[in-house]
Amino acid sequence: MSASGGTKAIVAALAANLAIAAAKFVAFLFSGSSSMLAESVHSLADSGNQGLLLLGGKKARREATPQHPFGYGRERYIYAFLVSIVLFSVGGMFAIYEGYEKIKHPHAIEAWYWPVGVLVFAIIAETFSFRTAIKESNTVRGNLSWKEFVRRAKAPELPVVLLEDLGALVGLILALGGVGLALLTGNGVWDGIGTLCIGVLLIVIAIVLAAETKSLLLGEAAGTDEVAKIEAAVVDGTTVTRLIHMRTLHLGPEELLVAAKIAVAHDDTATEVAEAINAAEERIRAAVPIARVIYLEPDIYSEKEAAAGPDPAATPGGPGHH
Repeated sequence: MSASGGTKAIVAALAANLAIAAAKFVAFLFSGSSSMLAESVHSLADSGNQGLLLLGGKKARREATPQHPFGYGRERYIYAFLVSIVLFSVGGMFAIYEGYEKIKHPHAIEAWYWPVGVLVFAIIAETFSFRTAIKESNTVRGNLSWKEFVRRAKAPELPVVLLEDLGALVGLILALGGVGLALLTGNGVWDGIGTLCIGVLLIVIAIVLAAETKSLLLGEAAGTDEVAKIEAAVVDGTTVTRLIHMRTLHLGPEELLVAAKIAVAHDDTATEVAEAINAAEERIRAAVPIARVIYLEPDIYSEKEAAAGPDPAATPGGPGHH
């Protein structure tokens, strides 16, 4: 996934959320709507989240050090996980608390045109941000469904922005419904119910984000297409006769570790084996450019040992999978 595409979507979402947060808070001051207060905090939390994603992207570009020899690519996963925590605590829990208070102590909405006008403006602005995120995602999504894209994407920025923008749009509709029903019935309880619904929505999205980024933090293998390309590139039929077993691991969204045991001829010299390994590494990098860290172990192929399978405690083997 292109980092520039994710950055463009983040910046668009950040600009929209800052403007929307200010407008919602002004509407809350004039109307006293709890939905508007919850939504203003929601937009403020989203703005902070986009700032976290931009910070994570910057930190991930640091050079590797002796203490962190594989670099800082996973910083992007850590900051994406922090986004889910912020969304849950600041956005979701605050909205539930505010909704409960409004239901317990309802009061009529004043200056109705402020919340309604701001919500309509916010829906238009969030639609623009959501459209940008969809457009940038479509350039890398391929044939994957949206659900598969969110689950399989190795770069967290676009899925995070997509879910945040989707949640923001649905939350705005819920807020508009709560405010509208409160105005029609004259009962402020509906405003509180709308606020509660917003809180539940944000918590659900936060849990989905946390689950997906947790998987990335634990370490995911290369996708099926990348594994197939690596397997095809390793073997040339002459110097490398077979791929015995292999494992892959994402060190970051755009950096892949490949560890494999390859079969070479039993009478090859040390020089020939070294040249075969170097050539195989070049073929892998040409096929999958993000495969930047490659460890290949030469061996003599044995039908008996292959049937027994790799020993996970002693070898880097095992086919990569998602």
